[in-house]
Amino acid sequence: MVLNSIEKLLEKYENGETSLKEEQVLKNYFSGDNVAPHLEHYKPMFMYFLGNQQEQFTKTLPLKTKKRFNYRWLSVAAVAVIMLGVYFNQPDDLGTIEDPELAFNEVSKQLAMISNHFNKGTATVGYLDEVNKGASTLNYLNEIENSTSIIFKKDQ
Repeated sequence: MVLNSIEKLLEKYENGETSLKEEQVLKNYFSGDNVAPHLEHYKPMFMYFLGNQQEQFTKTLPLKTKKRFNYRWLSVAAVAVIMLGVYFNQPDDLGTIEDPELAFNEVSKQLAMISNHFNKGTATVGYLDEVNKGASTLNYLNEIENSTSIIFKKDQ
């Protein structure tokens, strides 16, 4: 009768359904000398649990927490400083030009300068055309591989 209850407890234990009292019953049973022969392989596990229960941690743990800087408030402060700077540094005179021809010439100079800087930026990424050529060559290789795989599959 005791053996049946131990086997039922072991089944519950393996399914993770035992209570602490039931686990203690199992530990007590396997720490004794009269363990059934077909349950001997459980004995080292429960003996380990009994020994492990006696271990105690003796080192001291530092309980001081490090102060962490809250970066969210830093971003809020940065936005506030920028907004105040924009508000107080608004120029009164924006430099409007009365002569339309002079205004056109100024706008043309500024657009030419912007175009010049954009052209310098696009010149540095010219190597991407070479990458595209290499990728198209790889596509040809994929087509060759597909056709050879079709040929070899038909032979097999």
